[in-house]
Amino acid sequence: MQFVRKTVLPILIATLWISVSEFFRNELLLKSYWTAHYEQLGTVFPSEPINGAIWGLWSLLFAIAIFVILKRFSLLQTTLLAWFVGFVMMWVVIGNLGVLPAGLLLFAVPLSLLETFVAAFILHKSSG
Repeated sequence: MQFVRKTVLPILIATLWISVSEFFRNELLLKSYWTAHYEQLGTVFPSEPINGAIWGLWSLLFAIAIFVILKRFSLLQTTLLAWFVGFVMMWVVIGNLGVLPAGLLLFAVPLSLLETFVAAFILHKSSG
């Protein structure tokens, strides 16, 4: 029961936070950036249910990664390292593929840093 309370539950709560944050940022706040950019590419922004499910999986994996990193580093170090691994590397890849609308980074950078910090904080407070 200790494992569930100190590991599984914190990871699930952090996953929920990450998922809500991602949905808010990409579906409510920045969707017009995504759809306009994809239209310029001659395609449609992928927003089928399977895409949402994959982002849910990404949120879980990101929460697990933050949990593991937090075991070794401080809250601030964890936030910055996890943000770099989770977001900066993703932006490099999707930028290289030409599917990243660069203008949204003005919003995405601070919001993703906040998302990562809150997830790390949740894990720090609830798994310690």
